[in-house]
Amino acid sequence: MSPAIHRIGAALVVAIGLFGAFAGLFSGGDEAEAVPAPTVAEVDRDRLPADAEILVDTAAAAMAEVTSVRFAVERTGEPVYIDTVESIELDAVIGRFSAPADADAIVTVTVDENLVTELGAVALGPEIWLSNPITGEFETLPPSYDIDPSRFFDPTGGWQPLLAGLADRTLVDDGDAYVVRGVAPERELRRVTAGLVRADDVEVVLWLDPFSALVERVEFSVDDPRYGVSAWRIDLTDYGVGFTITAPEGVSA
Repeated sequence: MSPAIHRIGAALVVAIGLFGAFAGLFSGGDEAEAVPAPTVAEVDRDRLPADAEILVDTAAAAMAEVTSVRFAVERTGEPVYIDTVESIELDAVIGRFSAPADADAIVTVTVDENLVTELGAVALGPEIWLSNPITGEFETLPPSYDIDPSRFFDPTGGWQPLLAGLADRTLVDDGDAYVVRGVAPERELRRVTAGLVRADDVEVVLWLDPFSALVERVEFSVDDPRYGVSAWRIDLTDYGVGFTITAPEGVSA
């Protein structure tokens, strides 16, 4: 068997194992019961005013209080690497966050520009584990990698200051979601992308829940001086559901 076929086969085994290990990321088995939809009267009474300043200020306060959320990150355009030797490109992340700093995720990556595979990542406080791209076994995050899943959602250190510091706020749509455009501080944008985005202040587009102002989606493009132009989309769902994040099998927390 050629080395390339061996690597692809190993990657498939890893992916199958990861989807089993992180079934909660997709099944929703640990979610609370669904909340009934609001009545027409409640909708009329509780919808936030269509004012960009009020919406963003409300969003900043609401995001600081988040205790759990499900997140999905997608990156396209020029590659962004999660390792110091720049061989592993980040493509997407699907994960869960539970305050204060626990998270698990499946990270889709491209290795050496031709092999697409999935890595598992788990953070429990200061402890971070990443699955080996070939064996699938979890190991303490090597110093040459930068992919802490808990850093994709930091309520008080990332999202709250990002929204509070959002400049040039403009309401562009007041339909099913409020859509607001503004300029995000580079420092905070870096924090909500796990340190992977590095650029000047960036124009972002935010989709906000019309009743709570919680962020449903954010999209932006950055011209990173290291890699070039990449486009990002972050979707946030299942606020406050509550997730149980556990250490991977075979490691000691």
